[in-house]
Amino acid sequence: MISVALAGKPNAGKSTFYKAATMADVDVGNYPFTTIDPNRGVTHVRTDCPCLDRDERCDDENCRAGKRYVPVELLDVAGLVPGAHEGRGLGNQFLDALTNADVILQVVDAAGATNAEGEPVEVGEYDPVEEADFVEEEMDQWLAGIVDRNWESVERKSRSPDFDIDEALADLLTGFGASEYEVTASLRELEYPDDPMAWTDETREALARDVRARTKPIVLVANKADIAPEGNVERLRETDKPVVPATADGELALRKAAEAGVVDYDPGDPDFRITGDVSQAQQQGLETVREVMEQFGGTGVQASLNEAVYGLLGMITAFPVENETRWTDAKGNVLPDAFLLPDGSGPRDLAYAVHSDIGDGYLHAVDARADRRIGEDRELEEGDVVKVVSTAN
Repeated sequence: MISVALAGKPNAGKSTFYKAATMADVDVGNYPFTTIDPNRGVTHVRTDCPCLDRDERCDDENCRAGKRYVPVELLDVAGLVPGAHEGRGLGNQFLDALTNADVILQVVDAAGATNAEGEPVEVGEYDPVEEADFVEEEMDQWLAGIVDRNWESVERKSRSPDFDIDEALADLLTGFGASEYEVTASLRELEYPDDPMAWTDETREALARDVRARTKPIVLVANKADIAPEGNVERLRETDKPVVPATADGELALRKAAEAGVVDYDPGDPDFRITGDVSQAQQQGLETVREVMEQFGGTGVQASLNEAVYGLLGMITAFPVENETRWTDAKGNVLPDAFLLPDGSGPRDLAYAVHSDIGDGYLHAVDARADRRIGEDRELEEGDVVKVVSTAN
């Protein structure tokens, strides 16, 4: 399962975002380090379900009238303070918790209502642009420190006649989630000495920065956009990272109201409809959320997740079926499964995503939309419905 991590300074709204996205019961408080032990939960990215192309909607629990929600892991870790890579605050614990994440949502207080340490200040008193590179810099420095402390092992390996620097650095960076392919790609971007003993601190830091960028890309979530002073979100958008304006508080209010049956709302919708009895105060609160949604096209929580997974990671959604005519599994369930695959994946990759035995026994695949066999080199596209034929079926 794809893992998305929430990062940022204390009080930026990470725990509220996590609760709104997962509806899990977590502690939300206006003080530093509300979260100490990482919270792990399941949220979803949203895409169009292929059932929209059929006469009837599928009955999968993750499909709501053609809005398909595909599960991903969401990790909420302790707030980050300046100097975390040197162990300040819960720095090492925080950074260790990020090693298995595929992509990071950096929650920024766009309202400027908290300082660099995450302590409350007046709205607009702190410039949120100051924290745009905060998580990136702390992670880069932390990883550079790991590379530096373990460089002696690379130097020892280099004395072997069959030394391979790609393999040696992949071994060193495996704990950070870097593959040999990613390490090789980083080395292609760098100028470095053949002899590891001639590497400088600057070269090792350049390697760490490039590897981090490849393995832990970052989306800025401009949270508290509903109370942000004019211009703050726009200035964040001028940074070199993708930025999604959001109101985690607004999303949480809508999710709770939907659970209570007083609003008709699905995560990611640009608007909602009040369907139950609400007090005047509740009505006013909901209308305030609606104004923000009109400005930004939604609350931004679902958009942030989608930008991370479909945008930065470049994933697509493929739907395996056993019956290519009815789009069902063996039990007659319509479109029961959805898998996230890297862009460029083929039908065999989908087979392995379903089960390793299915992949090992792969014979061929059928495009269920066109009802024709497709080659193994065919790149799957978003929303493809595919029957995999395998000796393990």
